[in-house]
Amino acid sequence: MNDAGALTKDPSAPAGDDLGPDFWAGAVVEQPARLRSVHLKIDQDVFDFFRDEAGGKGHITRMQNVLKAYAKARRAAGPR
Repeated sequence: MNDAGALTKDPSAPAGDDLGPDFWAGAVVEQPARLRSVHLKIDQDVFDFFRDEAGGKGHITRMQNVLKAYAKARRAAGPR
């Protein structure tokens, strides 16, 4: 969106493929997962690691991805 709030289109952009009704016939609408806001205190070195890995922006998403992978692996391993 430009400064005026209107959508802009590149006239030289190629036209997209028409997906047709067969493609959309099997479409399923899924609601996004609800996020829960939490306050988390972590060690400075852990925070710095993720911030440096992400190059600044995106470090919180990287932390969440690590936690998701851990939770998935623990669930797959079964009960303790």
